[in-house]
Amino acid sequence: MGRSQSLPRGGDPRFGPDADDTGCPILHVDMDAFFASVEVRHRPELRGRPVVVGGIGPRGVVSSASYEARRYGVRSAMPTARARALCPHAVYLPPDFARYSAASRAVMRIFRDVTPLVEPLSLDEAFLDVAGARRLFGPPSRIARLIRRRVAEEQGLTCSVGVAPSKFVAKLGSTRAKPDGLLVVPATRVLEFLHPLPVAALWGVGERSAEALRRLGLHTVGELAEAPAGLLRRAVGEAAATHLHELAWGRDPRRVSPDQVEKSIGAEVTFDTDVTDPTEIRRALLALAEKVGARLRAAGQVGRTVSLKVRLADFRTVNRSRTLTVPTDTAREMFDTAWALWTALAPGEPVRLVGVRLEGLAAAQETPRQLALGAPERGWREAEAAADAAAARFGRSVIGPASLLGRRDPRRVEKPAGP
Repeated sequence: MGRSQSLPRGGDPRFGPDADDTGCPILHVDMDAFFASVEVRHRPELRGRPVVVGGIGPRGVVSSASYEARRYGVRSAMPTARARALCPHAVYLPPDFARYSAASRAVMRIFRDVTPLVEPLSLDEAFLDVAGARRLFGPPSRIARLIRRRVAEEQGLTCSVGVAPSKFVAKLGSTRAKPDGLLVVPATRVLEFLHPLPVAALWGVGERSAEALRRLGLHTVGELAEAPAGLLRRAVGEAAATHLHELAWGRDPRRVSPDQVEKSIGAEVTFDTDVTDPTEIRRALLALAEKVGARLRAAGQVGRTVSLKVRLADFRTVNRSRTLTVPTDTAREMFDTAWALWTALAPGEPVRLVGVRLEGLAAAQETPRQLALGAPERGWREAEAAADAAAARFGRSVIGPASLLGRRDPRRVEKPAGP
């Protein structure tokens, strides 16, 4: 069970939408079943039906499940095969990250209409500091209602919002408010809110550390807060013990950081069956480079280091990288470099997964392009920008490299790679 599933949902009047929001400038906004909801918005005939988005092959993993699917036990990060066993009548869809990115940008614009202090955590969630927006829009809970109303009316999507004195508590609040809810944790009641929660609710507590804490008799946040420091250090180590002790007492001094940018952008694909054919590997790398390039250009970023990730059939993972002389956002350059890395690696074993990532990102407008000696003034970047424009109008599936046409396109089954 994931952390979000382990938390109790709302219903406590002490933390309802009308609770005292004095001293609660932080909002955490989390879109509800985002990928699935965007797909339902795109295909209204799916409304009310269980919808599951993710890898649809035998090794696929669920990225998002509608609440209708969740009633059958389907959860994100669950193997798709398990989801099919639980809910065989659901609609299973491969992810369309171009569509989700566009929806995310529209939602983030609504947030930034309220405050410039927006810190996106992913496509579907962000922290907001609304302290400076009170004079214009009112108290934090009213701002949260405004955001939820605008997201629903303008984007046809729902979101849940936690309002609290700190980022950590606000994020817990939005989780407990799901789906389509609002929860306020008054500054004077933070410990009342925190201490009954399971220890797995704390950031930094995974399954292994949660089990280690439970073996010591520490099942709730309140029990952890009262535990001797030495006991915590033995269970999770010195640094983690200090971190968890502070969170257990509601202390989280981190500010909303609107200038936080992605350090890298990548994508990866897990093959339905282990692959040995270099042609199939080459096609997969090209499709992933296309995806990464489109995301880079949409974000207005370029990067200098191309990384290749290869996971072999025995689950060994190998990473290789190469730094370019000039920053790029073109798929062709990324693909050429990734293929050269693959050729040099030549694993000679069946491959389960490949990934392409661009690191060392910078804003494109702040990184002048340098034309190589003898290179044409217009080339791959202009061609790919034209493809972006066509894809924005007609969909990504209608345009792409000729080698990907007429076959199953890996761009439809890949997932964003983790940082």
